[in-house]
Amino acid sequence: MTERRTARRYDLSLPVLIRVPVERDACNGKTRDISTRGVYFVVQDNLDAGAELDLTMTLPAEVTGGTEVFIRAIGKVVRVEKRPENGERHFGVAALIQRYEIVRNESMKM
Repeated sequence: MTERRTARRYDLSLPVLIRVPVERDACNGKTRDISTRGVYFVVQDNLDAGAELDLTMTLPAEVTGGTEVFIRAIGKVVRVEKRPENGERHFGVAALIQRYEIVRNESMKM
């Protein structure tokens, strides 16, 4: 299989707050890996391919070497996989990141 990724992917397990605009309340998940162009995360709620997402990921102080940093991203679900995890049903979600910003602000806490 040929590697199709154009951006380096980093294996990072970070908390992520997922909002699907207009559709429902926010839910929490955990990233598995992330790049500047995409993210893969695991969540208990099912999302539909093509859904628009508003994501907030937290880089803890241990990772940044200073204070917490937040990554706000707008993206779109490109793939959803059913995943059994710890005896519970979860969904693995691959999303394309369309734009993002890095926020170093205490008011962004989840």
